[in-house]
Amino acid sequence: MNKTIVIILVLFTLTSLVITGCSASQPIDESEDALDRGKLTVESYGSIDKAIEKMTLEEKVGQLIQAERSGISLAEVTQYNIGSVLSGGGSTPVDNTPEGWVSMSNEFQNASRASSSGIPIIYGIDAVHGHNNVKGAVIFPHNIGLGAANDPELMLEIGKSVAKDLKATGIQWNFAPAVSIVQDVRWGRSYESFSESTERVAILGSNYVKGLQSEGIAATTKHYIGDGFTTFGTGEGENLIDRGDVTASYDDLLELYLPAYEEAIKAGTKTIMASFNSVNGVKMHAHKELLTDVLRGQLDFKGVVVSDWEAISALDGNLEEQVASAINAGVDMLMQPYNWKEVYEAIIADVNKGTISEARLDEAVSRILTLKYEVGLFEPFDRFTAQPLGGEQSQELARQAVAESLVLLKNDGTLPLATNIKVYLTGPASDSVGIQCGGWTLSWQGDRLSKFENGTSIKDAFEAVLTSGGGKLVETADEADVIVLAIGEKPYAEMMGDTANLALDGPLSLPENLDAIKAIAGTTKPVITLMISGRPLLIDDHLDTWNSFVMAWLPGTEALGITDVLFGNKKFTGTLPISWPKTSEQAGMVFMSRNNSLNEYQFKYGDGLSTK
Repeated sequence: MNKTIVIILVLFTLTSLVITGCSASQPIDESEDALDRGKLTVESYGSIDKAIEKMTLEEKVGQLIQAERSGISLAEVTQYNIGSVLSGGGSTPVDNTPEGWVSMSNEFQNASRASSSGIPIIYGIDAVHGHNNVKGAVIFPHNIGLGAANDPELMLEIGKSVAKDLKATGIQWNFAPAVSIVQDVRWGRSYESFSESTERVAILGSNYVKGLQSEGIAATTKHYIGDGFTTFGTGEGENLIDRGDVTASYDDLLELYLPAYEEAIKAGTKTIMASFNSVNGVKMHAHKELLTDVLRGQLDFKGVVVSDWEAISALDGNLEEQVASAINAGVDMLMQPYNWKEVYEAIIADVNKGTISEARLDEAVSRILTLKYEVGLFEPFDRFTAQPLGGEQSQELARQAVAESLVLLKNDGTLPLATNIKVYLTGPASDSVGIQCGGWTLSWQGDRLSKFENGTSIKDAFEAVLTSGGGKLVETADEADVIVLAIGEKPYAEMMGDTANLALDGPLSLPENLDAIKAIAGTTKPVITLMISGRPLLIDDHLDTWNSFVMAWLPGTEALGITDVLFGNKKFTGTLPISWPKTSEQAGMVFMSRNNSLNEYQFKYGDGLSTK
């Protein structure tokens, strides 16, 4: 019996399974030769340590590597015993359909199973508001909108829905949810946070974990720890706040953030992603006290810690020193999309020098193999089969989420609307599903011009409701009974969304916002303003001229959820998950701050009107 067979035989005890493998260019081979390559019965869960004893150093190190699909070949996956492959934002197969994704996934799986260890890869992706890399997938509201909805059962169902779409495309690992607790809305990732309230984030995030993992997809609770709490002006490089430094006290950081991670761990989150930020000058990817003493010791987390995209490059020293700092601090798998081979060689060098102990290496491999077992990768494998995406069921769930996420912040009785009226719909966000979806949609940064054959814009939704109700959209304000103005922000993601200026004509606001406002200035018709953005924008100069004001966040593809509420089929139930500043300078003084004066704010955390 060769060494590879021994490794596979001793992996797990709870089940007796058959793993078959072949090269990516060949059909499944069930001959004696294939069995001799080591794709045999797995029957010893609980004996991972024995399996690891049989693995070579190179086989172990390969398991710690996560490469981007476009940065590695199938032959390299086999040669280097690669542990994981991911798709970054916008990284897709040429055939961006479930069939295309499954074909790609099968190729990577077969390549990994043809390696000397025969250990399958686990494929990861950022499906942060639906399966947002895949054409035709339903796009849910970004987290900030779901925080406004504040519906734990809804989060559970959304998690299940996203997981089903991931499984339909051959993926096992989702880099979500973010349990960021945003404390300064000038941060470009504010919309990835459910709320500035720890309690709200903890409940919603943990339920999303439960939903994903109930369908067999590994969740990633991120970004540990302190993202959203960094000090403005401390951002990495040219960033204003993203990847910055938490300069608050250690006790304040733990009080604010630990409950969200405690709940996620109780919910069973299988992985946690380390954060780009620093804590009082120490980069999280090298922060052993927080990654090991607190996360492992205090919180008793047993799963995999994965690094963020190329994050170790910000650590001190050369590559070998950076790799050692991260792994010794507690990172188990390194997301190094393109320089993965150099990182692989650096880990080997570190182990050979004793800079990384064999015991620490084995610990990381053990966690990674356990994760793969728990998501079913050691079950009998022929090939993944493509399935239809969620379709109408997912659309209805997303539509419900949109309706629950809307926050009514001003209303003089104009809302709800009748369906037999004439509406003048205007503004740059009125007919763009790309703006509604924001960043992390078909590409990393998103695109206001993106085409969504399955998406419904605000204009589409109004036309559908008015046509069926005897009303209509009109071309001018003079013809209308009511004016609906849709303004907001450009799509963006991460540090590209950092800004010091939250004005309606700020650098990340839609450039047509003020022109659309000016075009209806002085009208005697009622004006309902909808804001489509990932955070509050400054509206104090304009609010008095609007009869009603609704915050719709980044609602995604299902704008019928907006008209459901505007036309009275459903009530407004959303509440502000964050404080709404009057000035950009107030953006860092939120509900959780020790020294705030919320009475001076435009709106307070928790505000939200209802309609009869």
